[in-house]
Amino acid sequence: MARIYPFRALRYNTTLVRPEDVVTQPYDKISPAMQQAYYQRSVYNLVRIILGLPELFDEPGFNDVYTRAARDFAEWRRAGILAQEKDPCIFAYEQRYSVPGSADEKRVRHGFIALGELHDYSQSIVFRHEQTLAKPKSDRLNLLRATRAHFGQLFMLYSDPGLTAEKILFSGTSSPDIEVTDEFGVSHRIWKVSDTGTINILVGAMEDKKLIIADGHHRYETALAYAKERAPESIAPSQRNPSNTTPQPPYPEAAAMMTFVNMDAGGLTILPTHRVVFGLNGLSTDQILDRMRPFFEIEPVKATDAGELVRQLSATQGTAFIAVTRTGNYRLSAKPDAVASALEGLPERQRKLDLVQLHALVLEGALSITPEAIREQRNLRYVREAGEAVEQVSRGEADIAFLTKPVTVEQLREVAFAGEVMPQKSTDFYPKLLSGLAIYALD
Repeated sequence: MARIYPFRALRYNTTLVRPEDVVTQPYDKISPAMQQAYYQRSVYNLVRIILGLPELFDEPGFNDVYTRAARDFAEWRRAGILAQEKDPCIFAYEQRYSVPGSADEKRVRHGFIALGELHDYSQSIVFRHEQTLAKPKSDRLNLLRATRAHFGQLFMLYSDPGLTAEKILFSGTSSPDIEVTDEFGVSHRIWKVSDTGTINILVGAMEDKKLIIADGHHRYETALAYAKERAPESIAPSQRNPSNTTPQPPYPEAAAMMTFVNMDAGGLTILPTHRVVFGLNGLSTDQILDRMRPFFEIEPVKATDAGELVRQLSATQGTAFIAVTRTGNYRLSAKPDAVASALEGLPERQRKLDLVQLHALVLEGALSITPEAIREQRNLRYVREAGEAVEQVSRGEADIAFLTKPVTVEQLREVAFAGEVMPQKSTDFYPKLLSGLAIYALD
């Protein structure tokens, strides 16, 4: 089943740089404003590698964001900005945060960073829960080929009611090796673990586990494609299980850097991702609502702000979402029989999902947005903040917005382990894993 490995990580040399100046959010969560801020923060900020700025005279393959990333990465290693650990290790990783949208709810999420062996989905060891797009995978593959390194961790979930890792890694009171507070007020703390006994216990504890990709579907599939591209024709037995050493992958590309988080340990937060629709060619609110009535009970909702709309939605039992239009707000509650009939080709666990109903019956059905247009976001934007979704409608930048409930961990587990996928952007795990806490160099 799941195979994990310690590794000799590259880490920023804290005698030369401050961690808070060089780490970043994951590449796909870096806005243009954040990208500029990271550039200004330090000449060694990781953004220059994972999401470099294009230049005027870029020439693909000779002078572009990928060749500059490889150049900077090599130079930072030569200069000692990035230093390699002497011994193979794993890293205990703790995140303390306030839940967005709550009054003052605080949570702690525990995990650990290690290498994880890459597996085809058909092997039923690693499970996805979302579809992927070709363009982001092409971008990440170009970067991986140029730098031969993994700079961020894939976010992987597993189940262990016995809390093995938590008891081993977080029972002490030692000071962390790194402690950083990010731009969202999240505290990230890292402890290095090089004791072979502890590592071997974790390796053994993970052997019977199945993994769900929480965040990083595109990077996982990119790493898997690269592993196949670089796989040797044969692997000697000594490489598979070297004697008198810590376990290691059969070849460097066969594994990627991952953070493993126990679904049974608490501390997980999944935020909703709201849908904002535009370009409906003059459809009125009444026409839009009429198209949705066969499947949903529609009730006007009064609220003074987006926060009140979210609270009313959260208090609604069963499948429901709120439609925000320029003339009013409406709660849509599923008509069970009509929905079951319309979605009879889907498994029951999928038919019950708010987002499946929204995509199949509203976006594709009532509004006639094609699956291709949804994938390419030609008529659709994904927005984390309910207030921003409402404002886009108010400003005339969108025709309608749909405020949604978050997917639960139980729903995610059930769908993923059944080998199925949800609509894109179904989950938004919060907080994100910082990039630059550790780096896995293949050379």
